[in-house]
Amino acid sequence: MVVVEHPQSMEIREIGAFSPEHTFECGQCFRFTPHPKGGYAGVAFGRFLHLWYENDALFLQTTRNDFEQYWRTYLDLDRDYNVIDRILCGDPLLKQAVDFGRGLRVLAQEPWEALCTFILSQCCNIPRIRAMTETLCRLFGTPVSNTDEQQLYAFPEPQTLAECTEADLAPVRAGYRARYVLSAARRVAGGFDLDALRSLTTEQARKQLMELDGVGRKVADCVLLFGLQKLDAFPVDTWMKKASGLWTSGFPTHLFGETAGIAQQYIFYYVRSQKSSGQAQK
Repeated sequence: MVVVEHPQSMEIREIGAFSPEHTFECGQCFRFTPHPKGGYAGVAFGRFLHLWYENDALFLQTTRNDFEQYWRTYLDLDRDYNVIDRILCGDPLLKQAVDFGRGLRVLAQEPWEALCTFILSQCCNIPRIRAMTETLCRLFGTPVSNTDEQQLYAFPEPQTLAECTEADLAPVRAGYRARYVLSAARRVAGGFDLDALRSLTTEQARKQLMELDGVGRKVADCVLLFGLQKLDAFPVDTWMKKASGLWTSGFPTHLFGETAGIAQQYIFYYVRSQKSSGQAQK
């Protein structure tokens, strides 16, 4: 990877395929949207980021310090996805999914944000999850400096939400999920250490997450994958259950190894994107 510093941006070359669209539209993150000037923009770690791909290079509107401290890891830039892709393409159908989503990166999100947003995600489509998340941030997050005219907000701290009631969250329109968000906030604010789960095995961390109210296997696995970077986690929702039927003997797990979560994102993004076109084929 080659990093070049410009006065108002960082230019990143030789990282292999990277697609902002595939990365931010694959259902793993709900706070980045298309930017009027191209690319995508959003908030993570209480910071604004605009990034775009141009002339075979990735550009980030950020400082070198923030790039090294936050965005390099967040965007998973040091992982060689070419090696992973070649292995996964050993299965013809999985190759379709990889080719469709090439450039997708699994983001290293903040564990609390991942937990909260995937609690909100239950039985919801992505536009609604985005809307609920942004309302939650606007109501309870702190303002974030950015170069756009629109005011943006950081994801609310668990301590802030722990002091709220279900009535306070009514404008979020989260329904029954509100009580689970509040319960999780109170547990985390009260000492449930999400970062400490990194040192546990995936199974041990999953078990602890599922002790939280409203956290089942699917939400737990999303937190493991997107918030704790346990790439062997393999979230299964309705789309993935449908996807498994594309293979006569189920998912080709023998190819997944320790990067099952990356394979899951390719499959999920591919199948969900093909829903109206009928292009996914056995």
